[in-house]
Amino acid sequence: MGNPAIFLTGTGTGVGKTVVGCALVSLWASNGLKPRVLKPVESGCGQKDGFLYPVDAVALKQAAGDERPVDVICPYRYALPMAPAHAAEEEGNPPDIDHIEEIVSELKKQPGPLLVEGAGGLLVPLARGVLMSDLVKRCDLTLLIVAPLGLGTLNDTQLTVRAARAEGISVAGVVLNNLTGDDSPAARRNPSAIEELSGTRLLGVFPHLPEIEAKIRGGVGAGSQAAERLLEAAGRIDFSSLG
Repeated sequence: MGNPAIFLTGTGTGVGKTVVGCALVSLWASNGLKPRVLKPVESGCGQKDGFLYPVDAVALKQAAGDERPVDVICPYRYALPMAPAHAAEEEGNPPDIDHIEEIVSELKKQPGPLLVEGAGGLLVPLARGVLMSDLVKRCDLTLLIVAPLGLGTLNDTQLTVRAARAEGISVAGVVLNNLTGDDSPAARRNPSAIEELSGTRLLGVFPHLPEIEAKIRGGVGAGSQAAERLLEAAGRIDFSSLG
């Protein structure tokens, strides 16, 4: 495996991209690759000890074993559960894409793989006049798409793939996430249909892990129950194709 620089996006909010991201960086870490993570912006943060606490960024940090401070891993945080650009309109401190690009550039110079996780989908407003896709292009990152397994995913996944290609963004593949344990005809057909319709490689179906988000919030460092479950799930995905 080389040193991939991946941007993780979802086809929408709540598709489980942080869970998949934690599984990926846990796998990298277990292989001794010393991954770095970046969650440039996180909305919907609750308060902890008087500060906005980025749950997703903390989970990625723990899963990767990334020892850098949370403030460095997640420089822009907002309380409102909105697109970052719109949350910043209410709360101030808008994301600076130049600053984020500088952070990514420095991280890419270091050995080991890099995972940058977005907020929401590829076309979510990051800052005034800036979409997540603009950040991906400027940082020259390869896109990994997480989509739900069940009904409705074909349209949303194709739209994300087409949007990426229209912007000249390289797509590494799609991971379908079985959020509900669905075993419907659509869930059985969608994996092959994704490749047929989008022309994008399916890296695998991430298995249903009941209560995994709660377990991750309880800690996902090496040796934790959450990390063990994520590593087992990661074994079902062809993450080796990322580089």
